[in-house]
Parts: sequence; C-alpha cells; structure tokens
Amino acid sequence: MQPAGHPRPQTIARRGGTWALFIIPVILLAGVVAVFLRTNGAGLNVEPAAPIETLEFERTILRAGVIELHVRNTSPQEITLAQVVINDAIFPFTVSPGAELARLRRAVVTIEYPWTQAVAYQITLFSSSSIPFKTEIPVAAETKTVSTGTLLSFTLIGLYVGVIPVFLGMFWLPALRQLGARWFMFLMAMTGGLLIYLGIDATSEALEIAGELGGPFQGIGLVGIGVVATFMLLDAIGRRQTSVARGETAQRFALASLIAVGIGLHNLGEGLAIGAAYSVGAAALGTFLVIGFILQNITEGLGIVAPILKDQTSLSSLAWLGLIGGAPAIAGGWIGGLSYSKPLAVVFLAIGAGAVFEVAYEIAKLIQKDAAKRPMPLTIFAGVTVGMLLLYVTGLLIK
Repeated sequence: MQPAGHPRPQTIARRGGTWALFIIPVILLAGVVAVFLRTNGAGLNVEPAAPIETLEFERTILRAGVIELHVRNTSPQEITLAQVVINDAIFPFTVSPGAELARLRRAVVTIEYPWTQAVAYQITLFSSSSIPFKTEIPVAAETKTVSTGTLLSFTLIGLYVGVIPVFLGMFWLPALRQLGARWFMFLMAMTGGLLIYLGIDATSEALEIAGELGGPFQGIGLVGIGVVATFMLLDAIGRRQTSVARGETAQRFALASLIAVGIGLHNLGEGLAIGAAYSVGAAALGTFLVIGFILQNITEGLGIVAPILKDQTSLSSLAWLGLIGGAPAIAGGWIGGLSYSKPLAVVFLAIGAGAVFEVAYEIAKLIQKDAAKRPMPLTIFAGVTVGMLLLYVTGLLIK
C-alpha cells in the first residue's frame, strides 16, 4: 500500500513527462542557435560597414579641479576609450576599471580639469575607432555629496513640495463637508481630472527620458512595464480592499488611501526631478520646480479627502493619508540629488503614471455608481475639465 502523503509512482511519472515536454523544445532551440553561430550566420558573414558604438553618459560629478563622468557601453560590441576633449582642447584622463568596456559595462572617466563655477562645458569622448560621444555641463557647480547637511536640505525640499502642500489641501475638509451632493460630485470629478493630467504629464516625462537611454535599456518598454504593472497591482489591491471593507464608509476610506498611494508615487517622481536639477547645478530650474510643485500639490490634498467628505475620519487617519501622499517627495529628492539615474527616473515616473491612472479609474467607477442614482453629466464634465485646467495653469510656472 502506498504510504499516506506520498505521491504515487504514476503521478511522479506524469509530472516528469510534463516537464520533459517543456524542456525538450528549449534544448532544441539552443541547438538551433548553436548551429547558426557555428555556420557564421547561415554562411552570410554579414559584418557592419563601420563600427557600431554607442555610449551612455549616466552621471557627471564635479569636484574641485576634477570632472568625473560615469559612462556605460550600450553598443553591441566592445569600446575602447582613447581621448577626451573639453571645449576643443585635449586633456589627459584615467578610466576605472579600464579603458576597454565590454557591452553594458560601466566605467568612471576622471579628468583633472580646473573648471570654473557657473561656466558651461562641452565634453567629447573619442573611442579608438575615432567615434565621438558628446555630453555637456550646462552650468558647472560642485556636485552634492552624501552628508547630514545635504540630506537635511533635500528633506526640507521634500517637505515644501510634498508634505506641506498636501496637508494644506486637506485642511479644506471641514469647509467641503458643508457642500451639497452636486458639489461632492464636482469635487470627485475634479479629482479625476487632476489625476488624469498628472498621469499624462508623468508619462510624457518618462517617454522623454526614455528616448535618451541607450538601445539595450529599451526605454519605451520600461515605461510600458512600469505603467501597466503598477496599474494592475493597484487594481488588485483595490479589489481586495473592497472585498474586505464591507461598509460604504470603509470602502470610501479605502479609495482615499488608494488616491494617497497614487499621489505619493507621483510625488516620488517630482522629488526626483527637483533633486536632479539641484545635483547638476541648475539651481534656478530647481527653484522654479519647487515653487511650481508647491502650488500644484495643494490640489492633491483636496483629491485625497474628496472621497471621505461624508465620513467622520480621525485626525490620525488623516495624518497618515497626508504622509502617504506627500512624504515620498522627500525620498525622491534624496535619490535625485545624490544618485540620479536615467533608467531609475524612467521607472519611477512610469510607476507614478500607472498609479494615478489606476486611481483615476477607481474614481470613475465611484462617479458612475453615484451617477446611476442621480445623473449629473454637466457637473462631471465641468469637474474633470477644471481639474485638468488647474494643473495646466500651475504647470506654466514649472515648464
């Protein structure tokens, strides 16, 4: 008799046969690839007429008398760095770990150069094949390093941009509770308009940076993965919360929490943009970004509290919602100011876009549910339009 808890021999054999059916095609495919390589591409022997070389500039760091370039080989072949030219003059340099870069390998190019504060520089790296790779420093300034003072500065910027405006927007909650059903519908629709605009804006920024990435990183693909995966994940979380939260009050608070999460992920991308602007010395750009986002984000606090206007929510719960929505701007400032990365920026912006699109979808479902009882098509139209126009107008201070 077969002992209890142990699979029968027939079951084991059946499982082995199933795995074999999966593995055999993979082995055969590997054989096809091997034959193709051994026959030099089926005998075509196709070689490029000229070297195919691309180099990605990931980060530029300025220290006193030193320019440091972090680069990555994004071409299909090895690259050897041979020469550095700054503003039409050749300068000596060192490369760590070495001048020969295999595909997707990173290197740090260090140039001893007496750069001047607030001056622009054009830098060109030449490979051994005499192919130029250009980058520029629009405004030279010493790069921020990790220190208590720097972390405190970016924390304060995150508070100014994210936490304080979101909480100020939430302070409208008592006044909003005095409004009627039509105003509630208008505010919900306006929140949807805000989120739709934020999602479009974040997607546009992600696509712009994605276009600057090297081919192997497939920037457009990163954007697609970030948007779709985040949308699907938050949708799954939202459905789970809805199934657990039985009462309408709990469901509305769950929606407010989801809105806070979506806005928080978006503010992470905003903090990243501000930190990056300061890290490359574009202080004026960073200042305009801070002021613009302060004006813009007060409307985000309004969006967070819109679903819970009918409910008595504790101060501690409101505080958590505000922190979830605003505090990620602090983390974004740290990352952008101290270790900016274009692929990471694309991922963060795409995640933020997917989050706000999903939350806008949740709001649309709530509006549709309420509209079934009391149709207000013009109110919904006006709310969505006003929400998008609000961010467009405040965006004039940022772009």
